[in-house]
Amino acid sequence: MTSGITDAGKVAALVPEVERWLDSLYVAAEGATLRQEDRRKAIEVAAALLEIQQSLRHVSRKSQLVIVDAAAGKSYLGLLAAKLLLEPRKQASSLVTIERDGRRMDLSRRAAERLHTTVPIECRALDVADAAAWPMCPSIVVALHACGQAADAIIERSIASEAQYLLLVPCCTSDAVPAARVAAQNVDRLGIPRHAPVRRRFIQAFVDAERTWRLEAAGYQTQVVEFVPPTVTPHNLLWRSRRVREPKRMAAAQAGLDALLGGRS
Repeated sequence: MTSGITDAGKVAALVPEVERWLDSLYVAAEGATLRQEDRRKAIEVAAALLEIQQSLRHVSRKSQLVIVDAAAGKSYLGLLAAKLLLEPRKQASSLVTIERDGRRMDLSRRAAERLHTTVPIECRALDVADAAAWPMCPSIVVALHACGQAADAIIERSIASEAQYLLLVPCCTSDAVPAARVAAQNVDRLGIPRHAPVRRRFIQAFVDAERTWRLEAAGYQTQVVEFVPPTVTPHNLLWRSRRVREPKRMAAAQAGLDALLGGRS
């Protein structure tokens, strides 16, 4: 696996094409034009597409290739991955998008029809925590801005379904996230200052550490990188994970996870 931030030059080169697709599939279809937030989204989608492309280089061409776009929203990332990455690959491939919001799923289905791709696409209007939403052994699971508990559910379902790769970009963290509650319960015991910005950063770092150790303990070699600059989005960390199942690595990670959670009150 590569390390470090996604190649900024390659991202910039891909952005105009992503913008054209977002415009034709979503924006123009609604009688509008690209907004500034759409252009920022295009940068994130372009960077995520390059991450998927990098993972595809290590996926066998001899088996069925399945990408899951989890907590997909309007399925920007999944649909463009199907058109720009899977279709040219000329391999037996399919895309599954998972989104619990019915309105967003309807928009995804309409965009999929306009996409005119040869890649089979299945849009599942289910919660990412629902095991029934997930195919077994997906090649790559992607999740761009999975909020709160959704990020943890995607980690758990990716592990349970034995996904080969997970590319996860979490979004906001709330008290509903279990690791955030553990961190909040221990701020005073650990001597964290009362100042709100300091406590928020401590809690976020705790959540990030718990997710990283959990993936590693489950057998996923994991890197955490800034996939776009923070000027594009403050939620710019990508968990880049590959299922390797190395016993020593898993045991060391489990020890780290136990140590992290050992202060649970």
